Amino acid sequence: MNVNGDLVTLKRKAELLTTMVTVDEQRELLAIAREAIAGSLKRKPLRDLAQARGRLAEPGGAFVTIRIGDQLRGCIGYIESPLPLARVVAEVAVKAAREDPRFPPLTIEELDVATLEVSVLSPMRPVKDVAEIHVGEHGLLLELGWRRGLLLPQVALEFGWGAREFLEHTARKAGLHPNAWQDPNAKLYLFSAEVCHEELAH
Repeated sequence: MNVNGDLVTLKRKAELLTTMVTVDEQRELLAIAREAIAGSLKRKPLRDLAQARGRLAEPGGAFVTIRIGDQLRGCIGYIESPLPLARVVAEVAVKAAREDPRFPPLTIEELDVATLEVSVLSPMRPVKDVAEIHVGEHGLLLELGWRRGLLLPQVALEFGWGAREFLEHTARKAGLHPNAWQDPNAKLYLFSAEVCHEELAH
C-alpha cells in the first residue's frame, strides 16, 4: 500500500459526509433503536416504519452501540444496505442487543439503564495513502481474503490511539496480524460516521 501523498482536505471531508441527518432525524433514529430493542424483548411488534421521511427513508449503513455505564454491551451494524435507514437502525439495534457474540442477550432490566448510540455511515472510500486517515474523523474497514474488520471513528478517540494503532487494531478486529494492513493484497477503506447519542433525545 502506498504511504506517500497529500493529506485529505477539509473539502474532501465535506464530500464524505453525504449522509447528514438533522437533529430531529437523529432523535427519531435513537427512538427507533430503543423501541426496536424493547419490542423484541417484550415480544411486541415495532411501529410501522414505512412512513419514514427524509434521510430515514433513504438507504444507508448504520451501527447501533449499546453501553451500560462506560462498558460496551453490544455493537452491530450494516456497512451498507438497500433498506431505508429507519429499518436498518431497527434491525441492527435488535442484533446488537441479542446477537453480539461477545455478550449474552440484553435483558429488559439492562435496557432500562443502558444508553444507545447510532452511527450513520457515509459511503466507503478506498484508501490510497494512509496519510489520508484522520483519527477521530474517519472509521476504517480492512479486508484481506475472507476476513473483514471495521472500527468506527469514535473508537480511536475513546482509546487514545494514533493512526498506526488504529490501523493495527482494525487488523486485529479482522482476526489478522496487526501489520496485515500493509499486506499488498489488503483492501483498506475509510468512511465518516455521524454519531447520534441518546443524550440528544433528552
